[in-house]
Amino acid sequence: MRRLPDYLKRNIIDDENTKNVRRILKTKHLNTVCDGARCPNKNECYGHNTATFLIMGNVCTRNCKYCNISTAKPEPLDKDEPKHIAEAVKELGLKYVVITSVTRDDLIDGGAEHFAECIREIRKLSSDIKIEILTPDFLRKDGALDIIIEAHPDVFNHNIETTRNIFKTARPLGNYNRSLEVLKYIKDNSDIKTKSGLMVGLGETMEDIENTLVDLKSTGCDILTIGQYIQPSKQHLEVSKYYTLEEFEDLKKLAEKIGLKKYQIGPLVRSSYNAMLLS
Repeated sequence: MRRLPDYLKRNIIDDENTKNVRRILKTKHLNTVCDGARCPNKNECYGHNTATFLIMGNVCTRNCKYCNISTAKPEPLDKDEPKHIAEAVKELGLKYVVITSVTRDDLIDGGAEHFAECIREIRKLSSDIKIEILTPDFLRKDGALDIIIEAHPDVFNHNIETTRNIFKTARPLGNYNRSLEVLKYIKDNSDIKTKSGLMVGLGETMEDIENTLVDLKSTGCDILTIGQYIQPSKQHLEVSKYYTLEEFEDLKKLAEKIGLKKYQIGPLVRSSYNAMLLS
């Protein structure tokens, strides 16, 4: 594994806020992508009394080569999870909620209705709470995206994750064009803001990144995130390159050139990092 540059290192924070978040998650039997994906920003977010909820279990039906979440046969859905999410939102006092999930290709709708039920439970608390969801592609199963549109989150996020030429290596069970189609379907059939993101450092060129940003712009994507890929373990894809801070500034200029006006681009940027700022 390549040596991690200093600007990618984060201090460990363990204060009353982080302990409170962990306590609430444990008592409500909830998972977070912060833990599951070993997010480098976990302690910062917990310290701000927030977390990104990971629904539908903590094992995935796919085997993306960059992701720390385990691949295994999933458990049945917890029917009480949407209610527990809403209870945690209330206890944490969240005004902006981000919910993501493992991929559940085993479910008839890919888990779309479970997402919708989480949205409905949160909306029972207050119509003023903003909700962002980060979903898989649902394999474009019939009606899945319409279920999401009807539930009407404030922001719909589906990550492209990497460039076209690397996609099959990084996401062998995914499909680059299908991911673009998901974003375009939401944009064409609703007024929901759409969002997508990718990692850099998997072997792509600046031209590859530019082509992917052009593809995202063509779907009507409203919000973009770009961050540095960090190898979770020796069993995952190796980092081909750590982008410099100057190169991340170049990526910002590239996004502007292509016309993507709302973005977060930086070494430690992740999909839900400071999500409220771009909503």
